[in-house]
Amino acid sequence: MIKVVIAEDDFRIAQVQEQFLQKVTDVELVGKALNAKETLELLNKHEVDLLLLDIYMPDELGTELLPKIRENHPLVDIIMVTAATERMMLEKAVKYGVFNYLLKPVTMKKFVETIEDYKRKKKLLSAAEDVDQIMIDRYFGSMNQSAAIQKDLPTGVDRHTLDKVKDVVKKLKGVSIDEMSEELGVSRTTARRYLEYLVLIDVCVAKHDYGIVGRPQRKYYLLE
Repeated sequence: MIKVVIAEDDFRIAQVQEQFLQKVTDVELVGKALNAKETLELLNKHEVDLLLLDIYMPDELGTELLPKIRENHPLVDIIMVTAATERMMLEKAVKYGVFNYLLKPVTMKKFVETIEDYKRKKKLLSAAEDVDQIMIDRYFGSMNQSAAIQKDLPTGVDRHTLDKVKDVVKKLKGVSIDEMSEELGVSRTTARRYLEYLVLIDVCVAKHDYGIVGRPQRKYYLLE
């Protein structure tokens, strides 16, 4: 469950954001702040994963809060939700590693897409014990890129076999390359190609299974 705080001085906008959050699964609102002081108090009081931070607040600019948050709550992710269109505001937000920058008025579609993208990337990182360039490209790439990959299958991957591979992963609740090869009656190279493609398009995630003595085994699981 992702714990969220909304920092917004207009209670009506905060209420709208709360309603938008209710459209997203596995997200819990733990508090709303009307100013910078209340924002810091909520971060001190709760374990927070994500802060939705306005810039124009009555006691202190949200951008001025960024260094304080980074110093005292370095693991909190931040999405700016603001009417500020000044380039310097965006530059400062980027400098302090904000996840995204949404300009008001924010549509529900854009808001939900942004939170879902955040969830996807957070799950991607938490599931990875080691990273490779494919995983990094997926993290920093867009959701549209993944959709394009799924639409136009690469050479050596056909839709029928891909669907069977997904069915096997689902049935076995996690599968190794050897197990997939045996289930489908294909070579290990073919099994690996399809499984790695499912990882590439964010359908599966690969983890190392240390349950067997010796070399850890790479197993593939469906992303929830």
